[in-house]
Amino acid sequence: MTHSGTDQKSSKLKKFHKHLFLEFKKGQMGYATIAIIGQSCLGSAAAMVLLISEMAMIPKMVLLFFVTIFCMAFNGAVLAQLKPLTTFNILILSVAFSTLVILFQII
Repeated sequence: MTHSGTDQKSSKLKKFHKHLFLEFKKGQMGYATIAIIGQSCLGSAAAMVLLISEMAMIPKMVLLFFVTIFCMAFNGAVLAQLKPLTTFNILILSVAFSTLVILFQII
């Protein structure tokens, strides 16, 4: 462990990720179904917020592209029945990116 305590913080984050992943894996079919609905709604909200913003057109379309790609990547991962860890990590990426887009557009 370092003097700054970074190992302890990353260890807590890894434990939290592992706990959530194991829960997701245990009920993957149900959680994936609910997650598709939830992250698609969140992605739609992020797209709406982007489209009504007064940002320049090119950055707006680039962000919209990434929101769409991340949402579609998770949906595709579920449909392709990829490994649970891959599917779970794509879900986290999609939700985090859409949430950040919404937060940065509101602020």
